[in-house]
Amino acid sequence: MSGTDDSALDLRGLKCPLPVLKTRKHMRGLASGTRLRIETTDPLAVIDVPHFCHEDGHQLLDSATVEGGHVFLIEKG
Repeated sequence: MSGTDDSALDLRGLKCPLPVLKTRKHMRGLASGTRLRIETTDPLAVIDVPHFCHEDGHQLLDSATVEGGHVFLIEKG
């Protein structure tokens, strides 16, 4: 994953819908333009996280499959 992130959130071990709910709650406290890196193990996150970004006006900058899960880089809209 490229770029620098301002904040990170470890959501490994959580099942749908908790990764998106916790990400949404965390994003509320961030300034617009802040980047958040999240790590998940939930296989549905590859669907849920992009949908969440689109619905809430955030930009999904990067996503990568890693051993045991996924990593996403989101910029708050």
